[in-house]
Amino acid sequence: MDAGIGQFIPLILIFVIFYFFLIRPQQKKVKEHKLMVEGLKRGDKVITTGGIVGTIERIIDNEKVEVNISENVNVEIVRSSGIQGLANTAEPKK
Repeated sequence: MDAGIGQFIPLILIFVIFYFFLIRPQQKKVKEHKLMVEGLKRGDKVITTGGIVGTIERIIDNEKVEVNISENVNVEIVRSSGIQGLANTAEPKK
């Protein structure tokens, strides 16, 4: 009976390693992105998923924002998947 449990210890260790090095950091990153997207406001400078830098002109609804990417050029972008991050945040260096 003890030999049967001993066979599962490496499998359990692999799962624990995967959780702490892959699953948990990814969940934290998704949560931070969601909070950033929910906190967007007019005038924020953002980077789209395609790498285009623009300024939020208006928030259309919970799903979309209008981003000014050039003079007289506004595009609608889906908040959750279209915006990668903020371009004008100065993070303190560690």
